[in-house]
Amino acid sequence: MIAIALQSGSNGNCLYVESGSVKLLFDAGISGLQAQRRLEALGRDIRDVQAVILSHDHSDHVRCAGVFHRKFGLPVLATEKTLAAARRRATLGALGDVATFRAGQTLRFGAVSVETLPTPHDGVDGVAFVVDSGHARLGILTDLGHVFDALGEAVASLDAVFLESNYDPRMLETGPYPLFLQQRIRGPGGHISNYESAELLAQRASSRMKWACLAHLSEQNNEPALARRTHETILRGKLPLHVASRYHPTGPLEL
Repeated sequence: MIAIALQSGSNGNCLYVESGSVKLLFDAGISGLQAQRRLEALGRDIRDVQAVILSHDHSDHVRCAGVFHRKFGLPVLATEKTLAAARRRATLGALGDVATFRAGQTLRFGAVSVETLPTPHDGVDGVAFVVDSGHARLGILTDLGHVFDALGEAVASLDAVFLESNYDPRMLETGPYPLFLQQRIRGPGGHISNYESAELLAQRASSRMKWACLAHLSEQNNEPALARRTHETILRGKLPLHVASRYHPTGPLEL
């Protein structure tokens, strides 16, 4: 299995996963041209993708889903509530090939299954994902709300993970965000911090995990070096770390 974070952060999210002949995109928060060119630079054709699967309705995850569908012929998959909310939040335009699923349902693409994990993030009907090739399990775990029991269980089962590491608590507290937004971010429907992400990996990642890629870092309330340093301090060399960029592709990462 190969994974590429085409971009990760509040300015846009899109992640590519390939396993054998199965090629999938998770979220469509960057432009179609960006996605196409970034995949081409890595030897991939976006038109070979079987589907774009949406995690939740926030604009940084859905704003270009209609473009992906119409320009490249990609089917769009989302929960019914996510799709309805995304239509209100972003100008998706005409979507002729849409399939819906229930949060918690497992989707199948040939030999690959995609488990959808309901999250307490403040999207309308958000999910995280576990992609299972039959030989390896990859977590795509961002926009989580808070650390919940099923999240720990999922992490314990993985061979690799893209894991939200959104903010540093001190940077959030002393930064430019107003109090209400700080409370939203660190509240039960917001995001998890560097410390929460690191502690989750320290407590639940098994010896089978080959790497973790820290994802969805805040531009205002985090720094890549700080997120990495926090994890290295807590994990003490337990597993290799990567940090997904807000501006450029990260990967390919293999497992």
